Amino acid sequence: MNTLASEQIALVTGATSGIGKVTARELVRRGYHIILLARDAAKAARVRQEFQQLAASGQRVDVLLCDLSDLSQVRRAAEEFIQRYHRLDVLVNNAGLIFGKQRETSADGYEMTLATNYLGPFLLTSLLLPALERSEAARIVNVASDGYRLAKPKLHDLNQEENYSAWRQYGNTKLYNILFTQELARQLRARGISHVVTNSLHPGVVASGFGSASGGLTSWLTGLAAPLLLTPDEGARTSIFLATDPIGGQVSGGYFAKEQAQPVKHAFTDPAKTRQLWQETERLVGQEFFGA
Repeated sequence: MNTLASEQIALVTGATSGIGKVTARELVRRGYHIILLARDAAKAARVRQEFQQLAASGQRVDVLLCDLSDLSQVRRAAEEFIQRYHRLDVLVNNAGLIFGKQRETSADGYEMTLATNYLGPFLLTSLLLPALERSEAARIVNVASDGYRLAKPKLHDLNQEENYSAWRQYGNTKLYNILFTQELARQLRARGISHVVTNSLHPGVVASGFGSASGGLTSWLTGLAAPLLLTPDEGARTSIFLATDPIGGQVSGGYFAKEQAQPVKHAFTDPAKTRQLWQETERLVGQEFFGA
């Protein structure tokens, strides 16, 4: 597939609803060639059609189907992307869910929140790094959450086989997103890769469908609180800021909320623990991030 050298290419995960859809829509309006990574083909086709009507003449909106919880699908999608586009300028790892009271496992046997929110995005970013490196100035934007404050991670049990809690695991994965961002920024700098930056963010507490998969009390509480929550348009602002604003290209390893850098306060942010998390993640996804 031919893409104009001057056209910015962006891939957004979880791009068919909530803040992912708003992020992708605004990038379309800014002239980006958007690839919507989504699980549901019919839903993705509807969103693609909607966005194509916003696009300028010759501007493309494409779909890449992938369930991020399934690592074999992540590998296939990344391979397809590299073959079709070669280069990537912006990667927005937006997809995220909280699952239910009962612990569920992915196709690979991993706990579903961990697989969807963290392992899949980690592997996808690793596999797309060659395409990001071909950009003159690439950005990786990881949507995390202040829910990281709930995290009580155990490096020996990332899969949370002991004492499963849906909200605790959600908080854990959001902390992992932040630590992944910090460690990736450090490793990129150590390798002299200065034209690829990465930042994470808290979108605010957004009224979107992310809690609906959990069912029961979580869904009920999410619905009850909806009038107090941000709209997806409000929640997407920091993602769009980090993807497009000049400041987003000058910082790497930061954590942002309301378009401002924020400190990350958690006992687990020790560099040694962060590196251990990185190594354990590589083991779980079955590959070194920067390739052997």
